[in-house]
Amino acid sequence: GKDIALANKETLISGGPVILPLLEETGVKMIPADSEHSAIFQCLQGLPPGGLRRVILTASGGAFRDWPVEKIKEATVEDALKHPNWSMGAKITVDSASMMNKGLEVIEAHYLFGVGYDDIVINVHPQSIIHSMVEMQDTSVIAQLGWPDMRLPLLYSIAWPHRVSMPYEPLDLAKVGSLTFSEADRVKYPCIDLAYAAGRTGGTMTAVLNGANERANELFREGKMGFIDIPRVIEKAMEAHKADLKDSPSLEDIVHADEWSRDAVDAALAGMDTSVHAA
Repeated sequence: GKDIALANKETLISGGPVILPLLEETGVKMIPADSEHSAIFQCLQGLPPGGLRRVILTASGGAFRDWPVEKIKEATVEDALKHPNWSMGAKITVDSASMMNKGLEVIEAHYLFGVGYDDIVINVHPQSIIHSMVEMQDTSVIAQLGWPDMRLPLLYSIAWPHRVSMPYEPLDLAKVGSLTFSEADRVKYPCIDLAYAAGRTGGTMTAVLNGANERANELFREGKMGFIDIPRVIEKAMEAHKADLKDSPSLEDIVHADEWSRDAVDAALAGMDTSVHAA
């Protein structure tokens, strides 16, 4: 079979339990096109087996990076769509604002690189110059740097293992000036912990997380609930799914879990106090 350049993280997050055995069976390689996972993949080139200790995912912090946590409840759709660094579609920009996008990337990193969830950490990096890092067993850290431009990871996913000369603007660290980092605020961004919990549970739970988030994101953008309700309805859907969790799901189980999760979000929203979610 032909190698795959993976641009859609949701496919692997939902279908990982089915996709990974197929990759193993066919010998097909899956090359990530997502900027963070491309960075990890690039950093791992030439690493001997057993050399990886930890993955460090970087995050811009999204639209609410500089907002105090108590102000988040007032966030509007317009506010959530003001990403400080990247120009992206509405859905992924809202995911960035909630940092569910980063939570989904934790699961993607687990499936792509076989790293345990305890060995995947998130650092907020406002400049979006370091796209992710890997720490080796000897504590050496290797990072991939570049301007926030999706053309490079897309190019590498297609050209790998080759490097193609392109007329892109070279990175100028003197122009960047400084690079800063901080821990992700789990209170401000509860979607992060939901993603870790879904990943550790495994099976169909990651499909439920993804489907519930897609529906919650859609309802928020339609003005049918508030921003802070996104993690609330996702958590309710995940809790409701525990009774029907499939540890080793088939493709049909995953598709069903995805469809069910969207209905579960609608039911969760209908059952919430109308004073909680915004019009």
